[in-house]
Amino acid sequence: MLSIFYKEINSFFSSLIGYIVIGLFLLMVGLMMWFFPDYSLLNYNYASLDQLFDIAPMIFLFLIPAVTMRSMAEENQTGTIELLFTKPITNLNIVLGKYFASLALLALALFPTLIYYYSVYQLGSPVGNLDTGAIIGSYIGLFLLGGGFISIGIFASSITNNQIVSFLLAMFLCFFFYWGFDFVSRIPIFVGKTDNIIQQIGMENHYRSISKGLVDTRDLVYFISIIAVFIVFTVNVLERKRN
Repeated sequence: MLSIFYKEINSFFSSLIGYIVIGLFLLMVGLMMWFFPDYSLLNYNYASLDQLFDIAPMIFLFLIPAVTMRSMAEENQTGTIELLFTKPITNLNIVLGKYFASLALLALALFPTLIYYYSVYQLGSPVGNLDTGAIIGSYIGLFLLGGGFISIGIFASSITNNQIVSFLLAMFLCFFFYWGFDFVSRIPIFVGKTDNIIQQIGMENHYRSISKGLVDTRDLVYFISIIAVFIVFTVNVLERKRN
């Protein structure tokens, strides 16, 4: 697994993909937090990082599929997946190596946003007038959400050899699992009956719950389950290809 992990990390930063992803994420978040009037925290009368945690899922929706679209699709297209099958590594090791490499890139993208935390911390009146517990919870939720999107993206990449198809499929699945169930719950036949249950299936409900600063075990189990399910799906796809 470590060999796959290092290979993926090297490919991210040797082909500028890693630098572009981190740079774009920080640029988009920075512009929306400080310059765009509808989101700029300078137009608010209180110090908060709510804008960051509201904006980031929307950026992840496009950025993470762009990162994961090549993880398996490129292997399928170039035929190197067959070479991997000849190595003394299991399908699970292949998937986990690629998954943790993308997760590490996500962590590297999130780490510089602590600068925004420090900036808002200093802007508070008095200095440090922030709900630090909610911010820590929001970071945990954002990292888990990104981890879920990565598992979905790698699964989408494993079922095709076309990177564009992989990107579009991953983006659709991430959108559906984040917002889709909320839209479904608003259909008249579900309103007032099972709408709350349907909303609980979606990622947004659990992400918002963690963002309040209360890290509930149910939310952690939900995200870990989503990640595990899509990793298992990807392993099964590789198993069929190996056979």
